[in-house]
Amino acid sequence: MAVENPVAADASANEEAIGLCVRRFYGRAQKDPLLAPIFEVSVPDWEHHIGKIHDFWSRALLGTERYEGFPFPPHMRLPVEPEHFGRWLALFEETARETLSPALAEKAVEKAKHMAACFLSGMFPFVDKNGRPSRQQE
Repeated sequence: MAVENPVAADASANEEAIGLCVRRFYGRAQKDPLLAPIFEVSVPDWEHHIGKIHDFWSRALLGTERYEGFPFPPHMRLPVEPEHFGRWLALFEETARETLSPALAEKAVEKAKHMAACFLSGMFPFVDKNGRPSRQQE
């Protein structure tokens, strides 16, 4: 009688949970009043995008090597403002905590917070006259 490898079973369950997290997050983002307009103009092929993002989170959380590339450059072209980052992060954290194991959710949320901070500072490196992050120096 063969005994199932618990590590492989966990990896499989984690992959499934990551897939659920990504799909549920984007399902919500597509309906979100603040985020939906960004995605409408930026994502022409949802299945391709979801697959790529699943691969990204699989690499970030499980160390797989399916994702290649750098996520920052494509985001530079998006018509986002600083407030989009807070909403993205809140929606992601809510979804991660619903769909991932507690340990995996914590790791995902910490990675997402780090990414949001890096993207925000990279995309808005200046401060405007009102003290808000800005893409241009005034």
